[in-house]
Amino acid sequence: MDKKSNDIVWQKMKVNKVDYEQLNGHKSCVLWFTGLSGSGKSTIATELSKVLMARKVHSIVLDGDNLRHGLTKDLGFSQKDRRENIRRIGEVAKLFQQAGFIVMTATISPYLDLRMMIRNLFEEGEFIEIYVKCSIEECVRRDPKGLYKKAKAGQISNFTGISDAYEEPVIPELTIETDKRSIQDSVEQIIGYLESLGFLGQVDSEK
Repeated sequence: MDKKSNDIVWQKMKVNKVDYEQLNGHKSCVLWFTGLSGSGKSTIATELSKVLMARKVHSIVLDGDNLRHGLTKDLGFSQKDRRENIRRIGEVAKLFQQAGFIVMTATISPYLDLRMMIRNLFEEGEFIEIYVKCSIEECVRRDPKGLYKKAKAGQISNFTGISDAYEEPVIPELTIETDKRSIQDSVEQIIGYLESLGFLGQVDSEK
């Protein structure tokens, strides 16, 4: 691997996050959805994006499966590659958040230390970890992509919940139990949380 060049310096921009937030009329943050495959991460994120759009909030969904068709298509599913996959998604989320977006990431991101590393990319309060909690039994029952069936048959290795561990969040900002509540209720829970912290209101121009 090539070594990092010492000639690369950080380019400071004349338009910053606060400028974008004032233009958009709301604050920016990252909603980091984590949970087992089939727990409902992507479904909630896409439904939430529709609600945010109706409220004229600038948002984007970074779906882990979709990004593997482009940004991370060179990576496999070894622990090393999965870590690099999440690192890249975190860096992209940071770019969009700095541009004033509410960013939603939908990815298993099974490791505690890696999620903490991503959290540390952001200022306090800007990274909102949302644990999309669902029993493994319910995820297996749903199995929308047929992945659990393949994993149990030995056709997929390093599969979270079957042959690889999922490390649950210790103190997530939000926990949504999708085997106990509807998608609509889940979205409303998140909207209520964002409203309570002022993410969806006008930005103070004196900030």
